[in-house]
Amino acid sequence: MQRLPFREGEPVLIIDDRGRKHVVRLQAGLESHHGRTGKVRHDWIIGQPPGLRVTGGDGQPFLCLRPTLEDYVLKVLERQTQVIYPKDLGSLLVRGNLFSGARVLEAGLGAGSAALLFRRFLGRGGELISYEKREEFAQRSPEILEEYERLYGSCQTPHRIECRDVYDGIDAQDLDLVLLDVPEPHQAMAAAAGALRPNGVLLCWLPTVIQVFDLVRSLHEQPEWAEVETTETLMRHWSVSSKSIRPRQTMIGHTGFLISARRVATLEIEAAAQTAH
Repeated sequence: MQRLPFREGEPVLIIDDRGRKHVVRLQAGLESHHGRTGKVRHDWIIGQPPGLRVTGGDGQPFLCLRPTLEDYVLKVLERQTQVIYPKDLGSLLVRGNLFSGARVLEAGLGAGSAALLFRRFLGRGGELISYEKREEFAQRSPEILEEYERLYGSCQTPHRIECRDVYDGIDAQDLDLVLLDVPEPHQAMAAAAGALRPNGVLLCWLPTVIQVFDLVRSLHEQPEWAEVETTETLMRHWSVSSKSIRPRQTMIGHTGFLISARRVATLEIEAAAQTAH
């Protein structure tokens, strides 16, 4: 789907000659205006290949690109709540030890940015279960996820959305990853430990240090958890031209803390005793 020509109804990234980005949904016969691009006729773009360069009605050039996953989360996704930013989504893949065929549960579906990522990587042999206690998000998110796959291709990952509170427990068992994007994840530690297989990964996404302190203290007090780590990802863009190179004055700073832990078995083996027998 990524290689097909632009189609009516899909979002397109318009980038002007100064690098400013705008998103439009293509509609036959429609015209729009985006600052330096001047008049943009959608009929110029529909049916053309992605990567198209166009000179607008005012003589200004602009570029037409199909949004990447990063663009979709930042520019297209309807956000009625805070999302996990693209710079942090990559950490979920690596820190969560995600693989094709994994079984994953996320609590706190929200606008669906993490679900978009998981569905792309789990494959048809994997499974994603999403808990969302707010009914309006549980009902709206399937439409967002289905539109993304309609535009960019089906991932065929089985996905079940349940309107429920993770604090009340987790029914699923033998999971490879549990992601908790909720305000008080320490209240769900027992449920997460019972749902994860030994060696599985727990990820928690939190915005403030007080929440992190409560969670990490709880994890250290419970023998089911080991390898507890807390990180944040900072990203700084650089401006590079023919005459200078310098960091930009603004950067994407703190968006949240990612806390990871490994589910371990409580069984201990005394190696010396085993060797003696």
